Amino acid sequence: MRLRSRIVGDSLNNHETESKGGDCIQKQGRRKNKPVNEEESKMDTKRKIASHYLLKVTIALLILGVALYTGFGTAIAQPKEVKIGVIYPLSGPVAHAGKMSKDAVSLCADYVNNKWPNLPIPIGNWEGIPSLNGAKIKLIFGDHRGEPDRGADLAKKFILDEKVAGICGCYHSSVTKTVSTVCERSKIPMINPESTSPVLTKRGYKWFFRATPHDRIFVRDFFEFLELLTQGKVPGVKAVPKSEIDEIGACTENTEWGAGTRDVIKEFAKKYGYKIVSDVTYPHESPDLTAEVRRLLAPKPETLMFASYISDAILLTKTMKEFKAKANIFWSQDVGFYQPKYMETFGAATQGILNRTVFSKKLFAVKPVAKNINVEFKKRAGVDFMGTSARAFTGMQAWAYVLNKAGSINPETIRKAAETIEIPGRDLIVPWKGIKFENVGGETNQNTWSSGLIVQYQAQLPEIIYPLDVATAKFIYPWPGLK
Repeated sequence: MRLRSRIVGDSLNNHETESKGGDCIQKQGRRKNKPVNEEESKMDTKRKIASHYLLKVTIALLILGVALYTGFGTAIAQPKEVKIGVIYPLSGPVAHAGKMSKDAVSLCADYVNNKWPNLPIPIGNWEGIPSLNGAKIKLIFGDHRGEPDRGADLAKKFILDEKVAGICGCYHSSVTKTVSTVCERSKIPMINPESTSPVLTKRGYKWFFRATPHDRIFVRDFFEFLELLTQGKVPGVKAVPKSEIDEIGACTENTEWGAGTRDVIKEFAKKYGYKIVSDVTYPHESPDLTAEVRRLLAPKPETLMFASYISDAILLTKTMKEFKAKANIFWSQDVGFYQPKYMETFGAATQGILNRTVFSKKLFAVKPVAKNINVEFKKRAGVDFMGTSARAFTGMQAWAYVLNKAGSINPETIRKAAETIEIPGRDLIVPWKGIKFENVGGETNQNTWSSGLIVQYQAQLPEIIYPLDVATAKFIYPWPGLK
C-alpha cells in the first residue's frame, strides 16, 4: 500500500510539475531543437530560390516560343514564305496591260521559287530566297481598276491583313502615288517597276524605290534624238532642217502621268528651242475626242507628241484617221501606242510611229537572256515581252535580289538593302547598266542605272532607232501620216 501510494504520489507530483512548469519545459524544448529548425529554414530558402529561378527560365522559354511562332523571332526562325502585295489594273480599259504585268511578275516569282537549270541568270538556281533558307515568294494580287483610292485601300489591306513584306506595282502613276503614300506612312518598302511620272521620286519618300527611267529621261532622249536628226547623224536620213520639225503639237491625258509628261515636254521644248503650237489635254477614258483632235491639228504641227493610255490611244488614232492627220514626226510615251492591242487594231497604219520604251524583241540579238525568258513568257501570256511587261518582270527581280541581300523580312532591314543594292545589267532582260537606287538631282531612290530606247514601227515590228549604237534599222522620215 505504501508503495502504491508513493507511486501515485510521484505521478501526481509529476503531473503538477508539468502543469505548473509547462512553459519552462516547452521553452527548454525549443532551445534544444533550435539548431535543427535553422537548418531546415536554410533548406527551405534554397528550395524557394531554386523554384523561383526555374519559374523564370520556364517563362523565358515560353516567351521565346511565342516569339518564334508569331514571327518576332525572325533573326532565329526564318519564314517559309515572303508575301509581296502586287497591285495592278486587272479590269477596266487597261486590263490588258495589267494582265501582262501579272504574267510577268508571276513568271519571275516562279523562276525564283523553283529550279530552272537552263535559265542563264542566278535566280534560276535559287529555289527560293537563298539568305532566307529557301523561303518562297508568295504574290498577293489586287485589282485597282485604275482608281487611286482603291489602290490605296488595297495597300492598307495587304499591309494590315496579309502582313506583306512589301508592295510591287502599280502601272498608273496616279495609283502609284497613293499606294506609295500608304507604304511611306506604314514604313513598308515599295518597288515600282513602271510608273514614270517624275514627281514620284521628288517627294523625299524613304520607302519608295523606282526601277524604271521616268518621263523626264524619256522626253530628254527624244529631243536629243531630234538634235541628232538635224545634225545628219541618224542613219538613213540626211540632215533634217530644224524648221521642218520645230513646231510641236502636244496631246496628253490629264492624270498624274499625263500632266507630268506635259510639264517636261514644255521644259525641254524651251531648252532645245522648239515651239509648242498646240497644247491639248483631255480626260482619261474620254468617250469622244473629236474636238481635242481638231484643236491639236489646227495649227498644222510638224511634230506630234502624245501621252495616252491604250483606250485613249486607240480612240485618238481612229479620230485622227478621220481627219487624215499628217506631220513629219509622230512620237508617243509608250503605254497606249506600244501595246499588242494597238498593233492588232491598226496593223500597217502604225508604220513610222515612234515610241519611247525600255524593251524591244529586237534586243534578243544582243541580250540572249531576254530571248530565253521571252519564250516562257509567250507560252503563258500569249504575247512577246514589251516595255510594260519587261519592266514588271525586272521589278519583281529587283524584289528578289533585295530580299536576298536583306536576309530578313524586317521592313527596315529590307529598306536598307534596297538603298545599297547593285544588280548588274547582265542579270536583266532590259538593256540597262543595272539597278542602283540613288538620291540625285532632288530625287530619292531613283534607279540611276536605267535607260530608255526609241523604237519605230516598221512593217509592224518595233525597230530600235535610238540610242544610235544599238539601232537595228534606218529611220523612216517623214511619218507617212494616217489615211
